[in-house]
This record gives sequence, structure tokens and C-alpha cells, in this order.
Amino acid sequence: MSTVPLEPLPYATPASSLFDWREWLRRLGPFIGLAFVFGVFSFLTFKTFVTISNVKLLLQQTSIVGIAALGMTVIIISGGIDLSVGSNVAFCAVVVARLLENNVSPVLAVLGGIVAGTLVGLIIGGLITGARLSPFIATLGLMGAMRGTAIGSAGQTSVIYMPNALRGSWIASLMVNDSPDWWRLPVGVWIMLILAVIMAGVLRYTKFGRHVFAIGSNEQTARLCGVNVWKSKLIIYSLAGALAAVAALLNFSQMHAGDSTTADGLELDVIAAVVIGGASLSGGEGTILGSLAGALMMGAVANGCSLMGYDNWVQKIVTGGIILVAAGLDRLRHSKT
Repeated sequence: MSTVPLEPLPYATPASSLFDWREWLRRLGPFIGLAFVFGVFSFLTFKTFVTISNVKLLLQQTSIVGIAALGMTVIIISGGIDLSVGSNVAFCAVVVARLLENNVSPVLAVLGGIVAGTLVGLIIGGLITGARLSPFIATLGLMGAMRGTAIGSAGQTSVIYMPNALRGSWIASLMVNDSPDWWRLPVGVWIMLILAVIMAGVLRYTKFGRHVFAIGSNEQTARLCGVNVWKSKLIIYSLAGALAAVAALLNFSQMHAGDSTTADGLELDVIAAVVIGGASLSGGEGTILGSLAGALMMGAVANGCSLMGYDNWVQKIVTGGIILVAAGLDRLRHSKT
């Protein structure tokens, strides 16, 4: 009786490919880049860059972009994009300021800002799923609309200042960085870290997280496999809107005001942090930890250039170069050879 040799399972990993350099590049690339940036500025400005106070300042400066990047990571993994996150941050900061101006309690004002951001995300999700607009076009339109709404909500003024009675309250101290102890980080940094752990758990251990990756890998296949793509996208963009509102809260606390012109261009920083962190703009790939590493890398470049006395245009050139390198590495990882 003759036997037919069994074909190897398509998902089995051959022994020769146990070391997949593309996979290792995807996982470690952002952290190697972060270590390199830290190493360069530590060498050039050792006495000022590698200090407890400066590292804490770097984390504080990264927290706003980092929190917004958590939501952007989920969007990009799903194969989408959000160009309106900066305008949403400005709008939510104005909402919080307006509510406080009208003697609403800080807790309710914060909740109001989060609800406003979530509704903006829900509108984006509705335009993408209901009106079948591409994420680029839908969020490009919302970018201008929400910036105008922020200016209109502020009464056509740039800034609504925090009431003097709240200058010493908890809502005004979220970004305070005045403790010499290394472990006493600003509350905003702890908020970023806690939300990062939660979002990493959601993506890794929940059915929703698996659906996000499935939609980004192949939306049509995910739909055929029973994934409710319409519902998932509404949740994805609503969640990202809520996280943008949290970033707006830290922005408000830092400035002690709701500025309708703030966060202009923030969407580019957020998208860059996610891409530098290893996410693919074609969808299906990305990690929360990588996005935080990307945000820290950008923050380290800005911080280090400032310590060295370089102008803002130098920071932009260096950051742009890092983005190009990250995009090139992503292309290399997906190459067939």
C-alpha cells in the first residue's frame, strides 16, 4: 500500500524561517530608533539631556501626542486615517473651557469634553460607513469643519481662559512637573501610561481587537468571516475621538485655557508617531507600545534640538528624515526578496 506524503500546513513555520528578520525589524525597529536618538543627544548634551528633570519634561511633552496616538493606532491598524484629530483636540478644549466658564463642575466639564470628542468620532465613523466616504476625505472635511466649530464655540475669540477660582484645582495641575523625585511624574503622564496599558490589552485580548486587525488586513474577508465591519468602524472612530478629548484635557490643563487655534498640525505629529512606531498605513499592523516609542522619539528630537539651541526648522527636518526612514523600513519589511 503506497503512501502519499502530507503537504506542510500553510500556517506552519519552517525551521529555516524561525528567525524572520522582517518580524524582528517590525518588533524592535522603533525601540532601536528610540535608543539611537537618546544615545545621540545623551552624547551631545549629556549634562542637560540625561537628567531626571529633563526626562520628566520629555514625558510630559509627549503625553498629549501619545494619548492621541493611542486612538490613531487603532484607526491605522484598521486601514483608516484621521486628519481631524488636531481640530478635535481644539474643539474639545474649548468645550471644557466653555463649561467651566458657565460654572459647571470640573468633573462634568471633563465628561462633557469627552462626550464631545466621542460624538465627533461617531460622526466620522458614520460618514465612512454610512455615506461610504474614504477616511481621508471624511476626516479632511471634518478637519476644517471642527476647526471652524471650535472658533465659533469660542465666540470667535482665540482663547477662553480658565476661571481664576480653578487655577489651583486638580484640573489645572494635571501637567504640573515640579517634584524633584523621578517617580513623581505629572498626572497627565500617568494617564497616558494607564490608557496605553488598557488599549494594548484591548487590541491583544479582546474580540474587538482581533476584528480591528482583521478589517485592516482584508476588510472583505473580515466581512465574509462574520465581522460586523460597520459596527466596528463606528467603535474605532468613536474610541479615537474619546482619546483625542483626553488629550484635549491635558492641553487645556497645560495652557490653563481653551484655545481654538491650538493643536494646529497635531494630526501630522500623531500620524508620524504611529508610523515611526511600526504601524503600516496599508493596515493590519501596529502596536500601542510601538506608537508610544514613536511619540517619545519625536519628543526626544524636539527636546534635544531645543537643548542644543537649534531652531524649529531643524527639528522639522530631523523629524521628517526619521519618518522617511521609518517608511523605508516598512517598505523593506514588506518586500518579497
